[in-house]
Amino acid sequence: QVQLVESGGGLVQAGGSLRLSCAASGRTGSPYAVGWFRQAPGKERYFVAAINGGGGRTLYADSVKGRFTISRDNAQDTVYLQMNSLKPEDTAVYYCATGIIATMSVQRYDYWGQGTQVTVSS
Repeated sequence: QVQLVESGGGLVQAGGSLRLSCAASGRTGSPYAVGWFRQAPGKERYFVAAINGGGGRTLYADSVKGRFTISRDNAQDTVYLQMNSLKPEDTAVYYCATGIIATMSVQRYDYWGQGTQVTVSS
């Protein structure tokens, strides 16, 4: 059974940094893509960043380009999301998910973690 566990969320002041981790277990087969999404209260789940199985291709939402960096350590089955220059509008629950390819489409991901809360105070 595939399991994804996010960690690293918390409360930070605007301008600060956090690093989220997504630890995966149970997924077999070819190296899988991982996407990060976020969902604020009362809003839809939005794409943040994605990385392909080999780590050579990354995608970012325009709102986080230049501030967030996605990376992966396949030996540890862990994907990271380094978030710098955080803004209050980054406040949300952040989810990681696995899929076949790195894409912005939430429908293309099949396994999801439980989420980790990120709160950025002004």
